[in-house]
Amino acid sequence: MRLRKRPNLAARTEKCGHLLAVQPEQLRGRWLETHMFKELHIELGCGKGRFTLETAKSEPDVFFVALEKSANALVIALERISNEDLQNIRLMNAFAENLTAFFAPGEVSRIYINFCDPWPANRHSKRRLTAQRFLELYKGLLRQGGEIHFKTDNRPLFEFSLREFELCGFELYGITNDLHKDGVVGVMTDYELKFHEQGLPIYRCIAGAGEAGCK
Repeated sequence: MRLRKRPNLAARTEKCGHLLAVQPEQLRGRWLETHMFKELHIELGCGKGRFTLETAKSEPDVFFVALEKSANALVIALERISNEDLQNIRLMNAFAENLTAFFAPGEVSRIYINFCDPWPANRHSKRRLTAQRFLELYKGLLRQGGEIHFKTDNRPLFEFSLREFELCGFELYGITNDLHKDGVVGVMTDYELKFHEQGLPIYRCIAGAGEAGCK
């Protein structure tokens, strides 16, 4: 279902323009040099920005770039983050397919993928953000020792993702089928908070980039 365009979308987005990554292609390979940070983390699909904001606040020495394909969701994230005085965060209205246009090989230390679209039909499996074609792309961007942090409420997607990570030579650890069983772990997204309050389990894993490519 397509969301209705939010009122005054352009004006509201422009008001938060200081948080937008302007001409990110020109920063490719120079994010850390330009912004004077030692690590670059990116988030794919930041939604309304709860996780983005709280994570950036908790790690002031890390520079965060969050992508969101929905302009309607992005404007809410921008407005939420604009209320804080943060220097280590930028957002952009962009798709994961275009990551290589924005980031250079080995430039990224961590990639967050939180509650992405599960694309449940088998014919759409290649659209999942943890499908091999995307994992090959991510692996090219991650520096040595880089990681992907993946969370979902969808068990079939989680099981699919574990297989895909292994086929691409990622080392898996921190695997859990109920992340918050014994108390809240880490920062929650807006979706995650809702699911947790409903008593639904959250699936999480961390994938470390290895040397081998995808099979």
